Amino acid sequence: MAKRRTQRSKKKIGQIPGSVIYTGEKSSQKLFIESFDYNKDTCIVRELLNVEECFEFEKGTITWININGLNHVDAIEKIGAHYELHPLVLEDIVNISQRPKIDEYDHYLFVVLKMLYYDANENIVSEQVSFILGEDYVLTFQEAEGDVFDAVRDRIKQAKGRVRTMPADYLLYTLIDAIVDHYFSVIEILGDKIEDFETAIFAGEVDNDVSQKIQDLKREILRVRRSIFPLREVINRIEKNDDSLIHKNTLTYYRDIYDHLIQVTENIDIYREMIWSLMDMYMTTISNKMNEVMKVLTIMASIFIPLTFIAGIYGMNFEYIPELQYKYGYFVIWGVMIAIFIGMLVYFKRRKWL
Repeated sequence: MAKRRTQRSKKKIGQIPGSVIYTGEKSSQKLFIESFDYNKDTCIVRELLNVEECFEFEKGTITWININGLNHVDAIEKIGAHYELHPLVLEDIVNISQRPKIDEYDHYLFVVLKMLYYDANENIVSEQVSFILGEDYVLTFQEAEGDVFDAVRDRIKQAKGRVRTMPADYLLYTLIDAIVDHYFSVIEILGDKIEDFETAIFAGEVDNDVSQKIQDLKREILRVRRSIFPLREVINRIEKNDDSLIHKNTLTYYRDIYDHLIQVTENIDIYREMIWSLMDMYMTTISNKMNEVMKVLTIMASIFIPLTFIAGIYGMNFEYIPELQYKYGYFVIWGVMIAIFIGMLVYFKRRKWL
């Protein structure tokens, strides 16, 4: 992991600001471009064969162009040239280590955030998504195919909700809202993992590598936290933005996203505290088990110490030990030892040490 981070940073060292250099690892990803060109009455959905088709849309409609394949920097540069995107924006689009943020330019807004979801093996997937909001268009840039926007696509195609009757800033809202909604799913699965760990630790049903699993959970929650917490600042700036690209009647919807983010971040803080306490719980459980073992060993030692003492006395090689000449001495010693054994068991039982 450290090697990959080092190689990723080396790609940017010494480069001219604004250099469009892909820093990810999916260099073999095919370029996939889809477009949704719609208004209240019509909707045209296409898979574009080349970048030039991104420039052929009629006025009077809202256009959403989704580009998958950040490794195709030439295509991204062509799109940037057509839509007059700043070179630093293009640089940030292909640099997948960006922190969620918003930048304001003369005729567009640039928004970066992290899309989170769990795969089939319940491994968390984090992908950077970049948005360009123009007057009548939204551009989205993703590293690879597969996202959380299927519900938005269906709403556009089927004319569900308000999306077909609202301007481009509402489309941006629906896309961000889809990402935030999946944050709840991520948090729910993460919460289930933590609760399962708690139950297993209390029941003593844990593997030897439980400490490593707890560390993995810590890294997972920190990764989620780094991806989600900065987004509150992004939405807050959109709410306070006086840019004409964000209409006043759309701000209410962005406030709703902010409320959802507050709820998600509160849950993250709760789960973060719970994860930090899991190791303490595990160490306490181990300590309790060790104490139980030590208690058993101590009780056994306490019982056998007097018996060993008696056996040692009569096992000495002195010629004149009075009891050795006693006819029933062997049986008496056994009786005394058994009586001591039973007496100590009764004593420990009454003291509730057993």
